[in-house]
Amino acid sequence: MVSEKYERLCGLLRSYGSCLVAYSGGVDSFFLAYVAHAMLGEKSLAVIADTPSLPRRELDQALALARQYQLPLRVIQTREFQNPNYLANPNNRCFFCKHDLFTELVPLARAEGLACIAYGENASDLGDYRPGAQAAAQFQARAPLKEAGLTKADIRALSARLGLPTADKPQMACLSSRIPYGEAVTPEKLRMIEQAEDFLRDLGFYDVRVRHHELRKSALLATSLHLARIEVGAGEMPKLLENGGSAKVAAALKKFGYAHVTLDLQGYRRGSANEVLPLADAADAASRPPPAPRPQAA
Repeated sequence: MVSEKYERLCGLLRSYGSCLVAYSGGVDSFFLAYVAHAMLGEKSLAVIADTPSLPRRELDQALALARQYQLPLRVIQTREFQNPNYLANPNNRCFFCKHDLFTELVPLARAEGLACIAYGENASDLGDYRPGAQAAAQFQARAPLKEAGLTKADIRALSARLGLPTADKPQMACLSSRIPYGEAVTPEKLRMIEQAEDFLRDLGFYDVRVRHHELRKSALLATSLHLARIEVGAGEMPKLLENGGSAKVAAALKKFGYAHVTLDLQGYRRGSANEVLPLADAADAASRPPPAPRPQAA
């Protein structure tokens, strides 16, 4: 069954003739870029956006993977951090990020003579709240992994079969996803989150999220305080709590600027940021057309 899906993916990519792959170096996008290059050779181009919401380690690893597997790669700059709609962090923040990304990718694909843009949405994403997919649809970007019926588990299995080092890579999402909807996204917050998550990964934790909460100012404080809510895999919690681990983590995160450091007792789970959205509201938001994007500079 997985082999049939893989053949379907290969057929889809060959049918494009050429394509630009929106690349991040994660499990899905690297697998897609690898297979696109295998099917299309120099008629495929991976493009990664260097943005403050992408951890520096992730960028370095993505570039190293492309070099190792000789994938044609281009690095671009996107402008979502100039977009007040993105910085305000509404529950469809991802729409504005992806809209800015595809705004840059479309003329690049055209200039390179590439027939289409492909991105890494997969069949496991069906039914999830994904405003970024609305932006992709506006630009007629293709999701060949989803079209081929490949789930996240399928992609990991095929990556292992192909010997790709991303087969067991942890799930990763942009750093802005660690900030609750309605709290502003700022480069300072992203730096704090990145430092905190790097520290935890250096201790050997696999599934890691540091959720960043801004506490309201009090009459006695001139500035806001920040709270870190740590999510690690349920099986990894004892490691954090034993042998003075929690004290070590708290001390480090306070050096990064957090006034309070807490542990989420439910552990890491995908999409926890969306748990605050009532299901009906999320479904309604997903069905509504997104706000008109800001005018693009000439």
